[in-house]
Amino acid sequence: MSTRNPVTYARPALIAGAAVAAVCIALLVIIFALDTFNAAAYSVSGQSVSDATDEARDIREQYTGVRIGGTIVLLVSAAVALAGAVVLYLNRGAASAEDGDDDEDVDLEDLTRD
Repeated sequence: MSTRNPVTYARPALIAGAAVAAVCIALLVIIFALDTFNAAAYSVSGQSVSDATDEARDIREQYTGVRIGGTIVLLVSAAVALAGAVVLYLNRGAASAEDGDDDEDVDLEDLTRD
């Protein structure tokens, strides 16, 4: 069983964590906009979302699950991205031969030889 360098996992973890975090931020912004729209639409008739009625409570709690889930996923993905960035930073000078970079320059003549 071969052990892999943690750098091989750090780069994909950084990319995936950053991408998922960006999607979660967009989701939370959309949820905030929908909450604001629902509150504005409800208050047009002179009612307030902060009232103690069941309808106002339902509007306040409509996106609670999505908001909590999005926040949890955002925190986890940000932690994964941060961990990947830290591993890449700590190993920035320790490139090994198994990374496929042997510092050999290849130009067009090398590629077109028979």
